Amino acid sequence: MTRAEPPGWSSAAAGPPTGIAGLGMWVPPRVVPAEELADETSIPAAVLREKFGINQVRRAAEDCHVSDMATLAGQAALADAGLAAADIDLVIYCGSEFKDYIVWSAAAHIAHRLGCPRAQVFEIYALCAGTPIALRAARDMLLAEPDLRTALVVAASKESALVDRRNQRSRFMFNFGDGAGAAVIQRGLGRNRVLGSASLSDGSMSMDAIMPAGGSVQPASAATVAAGLHLFDVPGLEHMRERLDAGSMANFHQVVSDALRRSGRRRVDFLAPVHMKRSMFASLQKILGADRGYYLEDYGHMQAADQLVILERAREEGLLHAGDTVVLAAAGVGYTWAATVVAWGEAEEE
Repeated sequence: MTRAEPPGWSSAAAGPPTGIAGLGMWVPPRVVPAEELADETSIPAAVLREKFGINQVRRAAEDCHVSDMATLAGQAALADAGLAAADIDLVIYCGSEFKDYIVWSAAAHIAHRLGCPRAQVFEIYALCAGTPIALRAARDMLLAEPDLRTALVVAASKESALVDRRNQRSRFMFNFGDGAGAAVIQRGLGRNRVLGSASLSDGSMSMDAIMPAGGSVQPASAATVAAGLHLFDVPGLEHMRERLDAGSMANFHQVVSDALRRSGRRRVDFLAPVHMKRSMFASLQKILGADRGYYLEDYGHMQAADQLVILERAREEGLLHAGDTVVLAAAGVGYTWAATVVAWGEAEEE
């Protein structure tokens, strides 16, 4: 059911504008084409391309970690914004929890490597739904705290290393690629404004897809390593499939509709979604009435970095137009759906 807002309420009008000042991305140089993935997964290359939506993915080297990729993407975003690292007041890492180390702050390490000595730092973990939620948090914090003016939101993923490509239960993860994206957000910037957001969750699927070992339920040991329990598995495959088939498209529609209403917008000009099957992407674009969109067929699914990479690639390719209502839409295992609206270009009279 769509949630009602107070009469006349719109988060687009709550406080001064908050916009995207810079974008950056970084992907590993190694390209893994569909033919190589076919050898790893026993799924024909044609099926990977046509159904899974993968022409190729990028894969990081063993000594390349999420903090490395996130730092490089952050540097690119700062350069694009024309800012120094010392200008950053807030760093939010919203990428993969599969980081350089467990029980560790990647956000603090990334901020240190970038040279942000006075930034507040923390992490948001919503799996693949991280970026719309992190942009929402960054915008709200910038509006709520006078001492904060500039934030860096950054996400990176190396979750391809957790996928057992012989395990057909985890086949929906065969589209995983590695990479990072970043965005610099500024209060008072009337360009590329971050507007309304929405999210919803269905916790009944919280145990359907897990990495069995490494947590407190089953701590890491020689036995868990030998048994391959430190890779993703989907013990609740049928339950998750049933729940997603029944409600995922409706949930996407709801969070996008709620985010649009909270933004004072009525249409979707450009869709920046999480990477999904080609058929689902086409259906979502049609249901939302999006004129344009970007499909990560040459990158694969980079967890929460998807939307940030899409914005950068779409801008580079001239697909974003001034006045566009851009919707960043994501879904993360657990299950959480989220959307954030960006008004691209300079602010219009409203």
